Amino acid sequence: MHGKIIFYEERNFQGRSYECMSDCADMSSYMSRCHSCRVESGCFMVYDRPNYMGNQYFMRRGEYADYMSMFGWNNCIRSCRMIPMHRGSYRMRIYERENFGGQMYELMDDCDSIMDRCHMSNCMSCNVMDGHWLMYEQPHYRGRMYYFRPGEYRNFSNMGFSNMRFMSMRRIMDSYF
Repeated sequence: MHGKIIFYEERNFQGRSYECMSDCADMSSYMSRCHSCRVESGCFMVYDRPNYMGNQYFMRRGEYADYMSMFGWNNCIRSCRMIPMHRGSYRMRIYERENFGGQMYELMDDCDSIMDRCHMSNCMSCNVMDGHWLMYEQPHYRGRMYYFRPGEYRNFSNMGFSNMRFMSMRRIMDSYF
């Protein structure tokens, strides 16, 4: 299944539009601003800075007529990444310290609070073995969110998350598509 997202310059799907069916590192060459979008299929992470940087937000199929007020953003979408559909198991190891140090806990399903479930006060690195995940700065899937695809993430501070504490995690399931 391929994803498709349409970006519009103005709120309520007005103005020039740009259709995207894959990753786009910098939308400025297609449009000067973006204030609404429609996800026709698939799931996407959108970012308020080019090159998949800055604040992130997960978008699934639906209409976002005024996403800036919905997300509480001051900036427009500047880049987007399509999230591939994953079928199969989900597995991620979270670590209390950088470089996979300290206490480790393996997750295979959603975790609404690492303090309650894993008895960890902090998560500073992780290894995503299977599936695609969203990690949130607050328990119960609240606050800023970040997308993690399979790979090793040894040091969140080096990734630009220096003041970030991840306190809950959720799988991006095929039911979102």
